[in-house]
Amino acid sequence: MSVTPLPTLPIDQLRQRSSTKWRRYPDDVIPLFVAETDFVPAPAITTVLARAVELGDTGYTPPDPGLATAYAGFARRRFGWTVDPARIRTTCDVMMGVVEILRHVTSPGDRVVVTPPVYPPFFDCVPEAGAVVERVPLVDTGDAWELDLRAIETAFRGGARAILLCNPHNPTGTVHSRETLAELAAIAERHGAVVVSDEIHAPLALPGATFTPFLDASPAAARVGYTLASASKAFNLAGLKCALMVTADDATTAVVRGLPDEVEWRTGLFGALAAVAAFSPESDAWLDAQLAALDENRRLLAELLAEHVRGARYRIPAAGFLAWVDLSDLGWGDNPAVKVLRDAKVALHLGPLFGSEGKGHVRINFGCSPELLRESLARIGSLVTS
Repeated sequence: MSVTPLPTLPIDQLRQRSSTKWRRYPDDVIPLFVAETDFVPAPAITTVLARAVELGDTGYTPPDPGLATAYAGFARRRFGWTVDPARIRTTCDVMMGVVEILRHVTSPGDRVVVTPPVYPPFFDCVPEAGAVVERVPLVDTGDAWELDLRAIETAFRGGARAILLCNPHNPTGTVHSRETLAELAAIAERHGAVVVSDEIHAPLALPGATFTPFLDASPAAARVGYTLASASKAFNLAGLKCALMVTADDATTAVVRGLPDEVEWRTGLFGALAAVAAFSPESDAWLDAQLAALDENRRLLAELLAEHVRGARYRIPAAGFLAWVDLSDLGWGDNPAVKVLRDAKVALHLGPLFGSEGKGHVRINFGCSPELLRESLARIGSLVTS
């Protein structure tokens, strides 16, 4: 059955937004950097938030806003994953949950593996938790990016106590296979390490890709893993501050239940209300429409790069609305987004922030209208021939 792609808001309405994406730069800049999307909001979310404002329902988040049950239903429908709602707690956002869990599963000075190029806050949240980053870069096979399982095992053998996994991976859009995740779990269990899996982009696996929740990859994964999830990326709710911490084993559940009550109190009420609406069956059609739009845009981006930015290297992502593009051959330096912003008035995310592997790269947000994508790439292309 075909799905009608989701429309984006008109540019004049988008420029009325007060979020980072639309206020960071002047109006002559097209913003394709931070991970906010431009799509018309899901109706169920708009309705519940409007009603909350009408009622003055702006207080503290209750202990059970219905989010655990809503997420369990979503996971069953979308991923075929059975989640026990009793093993879910909420917090403010995914990175806050990562920090709190790492604080309780590592000791000061312990090493935590990260797999660059990777979401820049990973490099900050590990030391915030008192641990030390150990870099184990992804392997580029020529066709895909993959976890370097052999190097990860070497890190665990050498004393690393945890890995902070990005699943699906940001910025490459990699969807790790069930087999890879199961092997990672086995490696971690052999060495007494844990896996903390950031699955914020999980609802955005695109056609042709199958997302595997880490905790569902194998029995070992259930024993060694902690998952952080949120509706924030798939439904553009980052400012509402709500994330979930999910476990699948008595020992890991005890760790999350033992976190201070304040960790849960930080959950935003609007975030919880919106997430319940997002994870409800009522929003499934909206999400499917967004995935159809993103599927078209990721392919359109490949065409536009080939037309306007010859020399750019781009591998179509399997998940999300973020494209990892190598501009090294254009001679625009280690941080080409600087030139693109200055000379083309298009704001892209800075590649080197994702680790040294990001030199010469940019990250492009294609969660926008095709028209905005075309204009942006035409602007960038003008730098190639000028």
